[in-house]
Amino acid sequence: MQTHLRGRDLITLQEWTKDELDTLVDVAFDLKRQRALGVAHPYLRDKVLAMLFFFSSTRTRASFEAGIAQLGGHGQFIESRTTQIAHGDTPQEIGEILGRYNDGLAIRQVDWQVGNTYMREVAEASRVPVLNMQDDLFHPHQALADLLTIIERLGDPRGRTATVSWAYAASYQKPISVPQDLVTLATRFGMHVRLVHPPELKLRDDVVALARILTGWTIDRPRQGGGFTFRTGMHDGGTKVLLGQTFGASGQAEGEFALDLLAQQTTERAMGMILITHDLGVVAGRTDHIAVMYAGRIVERAPTRRLFHERRHPYTDGLLTSIPRLASAGHGRLSVIPGRPPDLVDLPPGCPFAPRCRSATAPG
Repeated sequence: MQTHLRGRDLITLQEWTKDELDTLVDVAFDLKRQRALGVAHPYLRDKVLAMLFFFSSTRTRASFEAGIAQLGGHGQFIESRTTQIAHGDTPQEIGEILGRYNDGLAIRQVDWQVGNTYMREVAEASRVPVLNMQDDLFHPHQALADLLTIIERLGDPRGRTATVSWAYAASYQKPISVPQDLVTLATRFGMHVRLVHPPELKLRDDVVALARILTGWTIDRPRQGGGFTFRTGMHDGGTKVLLGQTFGASGQAEGEFALDLLAQQTTERAMGMILITHDLGVVAGRTDHIAVMYAGRIVERAPTRRLFHERRHPYTDGLLTSIPRLASAGHGRLSVIPGRPPDLVDLPPGCPFAPRCRSATAPG
């Protein structure tokens, strides 16, 4: 058992040795046993854990809040939108402020290419441990909870087969963080892991490479004897553990991924595609022609490239100039189209865009 873990951040399991993870598992089983027997275990009496959520949660929030309460402490639930983060509080300031008033800081931030970096910047400034309640790359506490369940049900996990399978969810596309932690943690504990997913939905190359390395050895405990394979469909094969996870393509927003799949289908099936959107950025690289409509009428039609460089109608110009530019100075006001859309039942005479058009002239 390792006894030097006080004050450690838990942002990714890869920063913990196998012996340290064994200690976490042993302590977790002991705490769960005490809870089942009704034995009080207030090891964190009078301690406060700040729980900062950028994204809503049911199970993660409930488990963290219940856990700190059972240990005699208090969970301070904080939604990011109720703080000054939107008004400019930096990760460093959050680390300094919440680290000063609390004894631990847990964060859930899953924005792609933001979440993990944000946590590390907070941890750098915090005087108390930072715990990862899920970011864009990892979800260590869920992976540990899954491992505990496997050990509870099956005993020694070495040599067991676990299938981590992509699962459809109609609501939204979740980050790749859960399967990435599962495939690397299970292989460290000697399990053979099968990752089953559609070919378009992949994990990060460095995570896959790490899982393959861990199948044969770990730095601190060589030759664990696990395995790692890919599949694009479910097959029988003696799996003892099936973990269904919803996750999206690495680095892609849900809408972007769906559009890429549609584009792939149009090519494979030799068919056309019509996109209806208010976002001209969506159609910029995915269409051959664009028809711009206002008040139910086509006001401009042109090949895509020409429309972006030689727009003729003021409404088209208004749509394009209202798109935020990365090169623009920060905190400036965005360009907007003034006025309101017309009543389609009672359209004005002439061009329906005239009441909102800066180029319109009075008749006469």
